[in-house]
Amino acid sequence: MTRALVLQHIRCEPPGVFTDVLVRHQVTIETVELDEGDRLPDWRDVDLLVAMGGPMGVYDEAEHPWLAAEKRWIAAAVRAGVPYFGVCLGAQLLAASLGAQVRTGSAPEVGVLPVALTPAGRADPVASVLGHEFLALQWHGDTFDIPAGGVCLGQSAAYPHQAMRFGDVAYAVQFHVEVTDPMFAQWREVPAYAASAQAALGASGFDSLARAFAASREAMAESADRMFGSWLRRIGIHSGETPLTHW
Repeated sequence: MTRALVLQHIRCEPPGVFTDVLVRHQVTIETVELDEGDRLPDWRDVDLLVAMGGPMGVYDEAEHPWLAAEKRWIAAAVRAGVPYFGVCLGAQLLAASLGAQVRTGSAPEVGVLPVALTPAGRADPVASVLGHEFLALQWHGDTFDIPAGGVCLGQSAAYPHQAMRFGDVAYAVQFHVEVTDPMFAQWREVPAYAASAQAALGASGFDSLARAFAASREAMAESADRMFGSWLRRIGIHSGETPLTHW
């Protein structure tokens, strides 16, 4: 059976809606909780990688020394052709691993906001299923450059790099569409997340964000299902097909 390795950086950011898509495609899910000290396996034993978000930055190696090893591991896997899908921090990790700059942006982007596909995104076999514009949950202060050989697939009013592809099978998005109701409720209890919502949206920021999320949750989940399912088909996982060989 196909094996997906989930790189998780905080317990409250699992793959969410993507989990259901993986199960539907009969993919076995194994999780490495890096912030809790789990060790990375040999990437050659993994069929596909899913890297999720977290409150830390890719440059926070002094506080989280495991980040350095994770970036080297991701670089080796992706350059060898292992299919990769990154979300938020997972997108920044992909960029940094491939030599691109990741930095604090001009202002935090927090809210349920529109993302527009670039011309390359509208022509891309995975991103194009989202339509020319769609709503997504944004919750980040950092942004990334597109690495050499990468293609920008999406943009927002605040940040021009919202989605990218590297090679044929490595994809990453800055935004969230995979978040479930239980996940969102847990995020409220994370001090760093609550503080960022308040800083970006004001004293009642989390309440207004919760209302916006509830209003668009179903549409975002549909986007997550379409996009992630399209990526799985892109790497050959559907109807019992064998995933792409990468070694």
